[in-house]
Amino acid sequence: MSGRDQWQAGVRRALVGAVLGCGALSMSAFAADSGPIKIGWLSSLTGPLSSAASAENQGVQFAVEQINAAGGINGRKIELITRDTAGDPTKAVNYANQLIFSEKVAFVIGPVNSGESLATVPVVARSGTPNLVISTVDELTDPKKYPRAFRVINTNEQWLNAANDYALNTLKKKKVAIIGDTSGYGTSTAKRATQLLAARGITPVYSVLVDPNQTSLNDEMSKARAAGADVVMPWSAATGLLARILNARGDLGWNVPVVGHPAIMGTPIRALLNKPEYWTNTYSVGYASTTYDTGGKLPPATTKLMQEITPRLGGKIDFTFWWVAMGYDTVKLAEQAIKKAGSTDPAALQKALEGLSNYPGVYASYTYGPAQRNGFPDAGIEMTKADTFKDGSFQRAPN
Repeated sequence: MSGRDQWQAGVRRALVGAVLGCGALSMSAFAADSGPIKIGWLSSLTGPLSSAASAENQGVQFAVEQINAAGGINGRKIELITRDTAGDPTKAVNYANQLIFSEKVAFVIGPVNSGESLATVPVVARSGTPNLVISTVDELTDPKKYPRAFRVINTNEQWLNAANDYALNTLKKKKVAIIGDTSGYGTSTAKRATQLLAARGITPVYSVLVDPNQTSLNDEMSKARAAGADVVMPWSAATGLLARILNARGDLGWNVPVVGHPAIMGTPIRALLNKPEYWTNTYSVGYASTTYDTGGKLPPATTKLMQEITPRLGGKIDFTFWWVAMGYDTVKLAEQAIKKAGSTDPAALQKALEGLSNYPGVYASYTYGPAQRNGFPDAGIEMTKADTFKDGSFQRAPN
């Protein structure tokens, strides 16, 4: 074979290889967009934070089952890959890496609490994987640092502003006592609450941080009363600590209103109170989607989901339902983004989420944009009366 013939044969082999290579790439891309859609779910199903996570898990699983029963997303079924972080940030990071690099998920949902999310959100962001954030700490979303992290829950600041509005404007209280815990969340939130009050011309008459495992709050509550506090505002997610605040208030015979974190209306509180009436005059930041109107009715979307999911919950709802609704919405938002993008390409999913406006979920209606990663509206917040639990929901606080 002459040199020219050899050159021509080499060219032909190269062309054939290129065509076959393109075919292989096309088949690979087709396979990637035709198999099951993997969604990673980081949740603290065991450990001290499992109560909320287990409730949310019910919503996540139910949404996946509904979507798959209807044929999936664009003909592709969802494969939900759940990892129990047990509330441990180190485990959360390890599992996030596993979901991203081994399982190659299209979305990461979670983790549930802010401590874990502060560790995982940067990790997920570096991989370019879309992340549906369900923790409230404000720095978890940033369209420049974390362009594919979209928050489903409200921000911590929305909670703080709602509680401050209720205490100052509705209850007409000005002498505020702030009680936070020594966790990262409690410390930062108590500090921010103080800053937001200062912007309204209010300086707390008493402020303290306590260990969330402290067995009695009698001393702190006595000092708050001696300082002249006319409202106590606790910022902690620790159910036991919140119950001890209410017990100390009741044991002191001090009927000061308590206004604060949603955990203060959680059902575990009831079993921890010295007397049931210690829960009265207590108001929690809650949600319009799980708040009864004056006629005792919930929004239609909430009622519909409750009716559909109650059978799998044993016929009753004995935990706060907004966690269920939010879990359900995370999967529905992923479904909407994939449908709109027409694929699971991360850049296309980012663009699809950025284009959502007033998307009607159960927990809330969501609006995102190129510079907007916090989709939960202020109107979705509602102050509630803590001791009015019924079917996972609450009565609106008096106004």
